Amino acid sequence: MRILANDGLVEEAVEYLRREGFSVDTEKRDHDDLLGDLPDFDALLVRSATKVTRDLIEAATTRKGKLKIIGRGGVGTDNIDLKAAKERGVVVKFAPHGNINATAEHVIGLMFAIARKVPFAHHTLKSGVWHKARFKGVELQGRTLGLIGCGRIGQAVAVKAKNLGMKVVGFDMQKWMDTDVDYLDSIDHVLDVADFVSINTGGKSCLIRGPELERMKSSAFLINASRGVNVEEDALYDALKNGRIAGAAMDVYENEPKREGEPFTSKLAELDNVVLSAHLGASTANASRKTGMEISKVVCKYLKYGDFCQSVNVGPTVVDEGIDLYTIFITHVDRPGMFGKFGTAFGEMGVNIQENNSRRLDGYAQTIYTIQEKPTQEMQDQLLTIEGVHRVVY
Repeated sequence: MRILANDGLVEEAVEYLRREGFSVDTEKRDHDDLLGDLPDFDALLVRSATKVTRDLIEAATTRKGKLKIIGRGGVGTDNIDLKAAKERGVVVKFAPHGNINATAEHVIGLMFAIARKVPFAHHTLKSGVWHKARFKGVELQGRTLGLIGCGRIGQAVAVKAKNLGMKVVGFDMQKWMDTDVDYLDSIDHVLDVADFVSINTGGKSCLIRGPELERMKSSAFLINASRGVNVEEDALYDALKNGRIAGAAMDVYENEPKREGEPFTSKLAELDNVVLSAHLGASTANASRKTGMEISKVVCKYLKYGDFCQSVNVGPTVVDEGIDLYTIFITHVDRPGMFGKFGTAFGEMGVNIQENNSRRLDGYAQTIYTIQEKPTQEMQDQLLTIEGVHRVVY
């Protein structure tokens, strides 16, 4: 099977996939080239650069199209049309773990940078001028960090902040049990008490506008290394220019250049109380390696073994699909045709099969069917009539 890694892939991951028997192509293709070439690939791996639109997915799933899975190296999947993929029978998986530490470290780095005014001091010294008094900063120890979004990255930020002596509060609809975060009941409550506010939610919603900035302390700092759309930049510009908040550090923006070396324009760059970086949260060699290996392994498991782990447009397990399910256990001889007989029997009884798993067991096979109807004595008796079936229980 063929895999296209359109946004590149670390060599270790390429070698892994080739050892597993896949052909890997890392040549970058633009949208028009993808329209013509993607139908010939079984899997597409992307990061954030490639936009996997409906027309690409439809072109790759025509009658002769081979595309089975799209793998997103990283957390966000807003560059992939998940609805179109689901409609066309293409599973989308992500690799959320590889860049957690890199992004969390970058958040902490941005906090230090804006609190201690390091980039501004650096710039003046590079310009040949010595300034010290004007760059007096604030310490992180003893301050309150407010997290908006307390998922994987938020939790990692919390651990690091706690080790710096910060108090960590946060808001998230989903609460972790084992956590360094003291959960508050709303985003507004977080904004009211925090000295530093870090957004770690992802998604496509704007969370910080004028009213939210008005709630923040005048001495507070805003950090965004999540998604550019999470912050309304015009409102942030006004708040920074008017001294409504003390400063901000931004790694993501409402409008970002699509290619390396392109011009970047933002009103925020005019201000001297904002630190800017170019979407560098996950940009470390370590994160690239970990993410590349993670997405390669989950895609490999799907193509070779039908494993749905880390899927985002279907349930990773049958339980996640939210329907009533039951199990029935069949011990049988391990020979061709047995699954076909079971499928026929279930079909004749009007039983819908959701999933089945099978393992060899001391000369026999043990197969567990997950079904949508509650098992009955009649069902058990019917399955026991099949030649080669040794035992049926439920």
